Amino acid sequence: MKDQNFNYINNLINYNRQSTSEVKIGNTPMGGKHPIRIQSMTDTDTKDTEATLKQILDLVRAGAEYVRVTVQGIREAENLKNIKEELLKLDCQIPLVADVHFNPKVAEIAAKYVEKIRINPGNFYDRRAQFTEELYTDEEYRKELEKIEERFIPFLKLCKKHNTALRIGANQGSLSDRIMSRYGDTPAGIVESVMEFLRICQKESFEDVVISIKSSNTRIMTYTVRMMNYKMRLEDMKYPLHIGVTEAGEGEDGRIKSAVGIGALLADGIGDTIRVSLTENPVNEIPFARKLVDAFKYRTGHEEIEAPTIAQTNPFEYERRSTRPVMNVGGKRLPVVMAHLGDMKLQEVLPIWGNLQPDYFYDGKEVFTADGTSYPIQTLEEYLYESTHFNQMKFIRVKKKEFDAFHAEYPEIITKLKQTRKTILILESDHDNAMAEMRAFLYFLDAHICKVPVILYRKYKARTLEDLIINASTDMGALLLDGYGDGICIGNEGDLSFSELKDLSFSILQASRMRVSKTEFISCPGCGRTLFDLHSTTALVKEHFNHLDHLKIGVMGCVVNGPGEMSDADYGFVGAGPGKVNLYKGQKLKKRHIQFEEAVMEMENLIREYGDWKDPD
Repeated sequence: MKDQNFNYINNLINYNRQSTSEVKIGNTPMGGKHPIRIQSMTDTDTKDTEATLKQILDLVRAGAEYVRVTVQGIREAENLKNIKEELLKLDCQIPLVADVHFNPKVAEIAAKYVEKIRINPGNFYDRRAQFTEELYTDEEYRKELEKIEERFIPFLKLCKKHNTALRIGANQGSLSDRIMSRYGDTPAGIVESVMEFLRICQKESFEDVVISIKSSNTRIMTYTVRMMNYKMRLEDMKYPLHIGVTEAGEGEDGRIKSAVGIGALLADGIGDTIRVSLTENPVNEIPFARKLVDAFKYRTGHEEIEAPTIAQTNPFEYERRSTRPVMNVGGKRLPVVMAHLGDMKLQEVLPIWGNLQPDYFYDGKEVFTADGTSYPIQTLEEYLYESTHFNQMKFIRVKKKEFDAFHAEYPEIITKLKQTRKTILILESDHDNAMAEMRAFLYFLDAHICKVPVILYRKYKARTLEDLIINASTDMGALLLDGYGDGICIGNEGDLSFSELKDLSFSILQASRMRVSKTEFISCPGCGRTLFDLHSTTALVKEHFNHLDHLKIGVMGCVVNGPGEMSDADYGFVGAGPGKVNLYKGQKLKKRHIQFEEAVMEMENLIREYGDWKDPD
């Protein structure tokens, strides 16, 4: 795509995995021509050799190719030697990754025993962010960078000596005050915090480096990784990327959020390893991650998508596609949900739609509202030469390939679409790379300044809800994250219910930050730093607060990244010690060292205090 305004990937509409450098990580190299690797993280105490060993083996049996363990102190670092020895006795060669924050000395010890070290540039050498406003002169800023380089180079030499790879992993909300002073808590700041360390690695010819940038906000995560990729390409860097949505949550919501965020990047060919972070037993992450990666195998070598006219949006900042409002669709209105009726009649689904009411219903022939009002669905030819529905509200069902052929013969179709005010497109695709084909069509509309609203539609053949989650989230999510789509409609040939399809539509819109319809829970997967019962607390929190659909609530295992990474949340629980949690409003600590059994009611009191509570129906 030679005419692109931005160059974060080679091609926006034809799938190819990005070429990256190979990184040696034990006996399982990453990047280059190697497949996308699957990994997870233990949630045991790393000092407990037996428990950690058991969970590592469980993860290996499930299909993990790397396993990360938390290493918060000297004793945990030293015990890596025992864990590694026990694995080797069992002839288990799984590469271990030590997760280190705050303490370079711990990283130096761990580097002797594991295949990879993860460090966070926001807190590894810079002092931990206090979220205070400080001003650095250019000279002060330069001197701080020199101090980092002086300390980082010996560590790189130590890693070289032990053949230990390095992951430089930045998270939203965990930037240093130095970076915050110049960039704020922005994608540009997150990217620069990583680039500072990468430039030192490049200067020292240290090549076994992997990059990760994560956020619980799928939009920020996607845009920041794109910007990271763009910056690396500008500086001739080809380091492989580890991608994931951090604090995704649990259950269907956690899986949908992960599929939307990770899928948007995999769809562009970005990503050499993934981790699906669920607030569940880490073994549960592996099968879903494997399915998510495998979904993109079918896009390799697909039929080429042609797009002679491209108008690309800014891939680093959110801006919703500008459309004219038609009824309650388009303009500045929230994207609508059009529920697929399948073989059912409208009267049959009205009693079973539950709490989330669709805006429209679709049976393939007409579009209905809940009161039974119907609108015709036309072909392009019927629309261009219509006589029976002139000046009436209507929907047009289009596929890109058919539209291209029709437009070539009847170019006046685009003029009519630009002029009429009572028309909505239902855009569908049966291409192997449906997301990219839809993207190309939307680029075409933008290039012609055609502001007709578009509802994204796909009909699948998924056998299970999990398969449908992966397919629909990766198709729809990437487009919605870029501000494309004034509504979505999901159909399926199979046994999945009307409610499952309808609820999935709402969940994808929420995961892509386009429409909030329920409480959003931001919860971490837990690790050895978690000192209270994270899983049961998360379940209690969801049960107690799930009616507060105007709020985002975080449940974080510890203070390492918790306060920063739940910066998007309105209220939050953060682990503070054995059986204790702190309660936050935004990033402000409000209640300290609450017994976790009492934390839910204390949080309700806090929400009431600030006027955000409402009683459940």
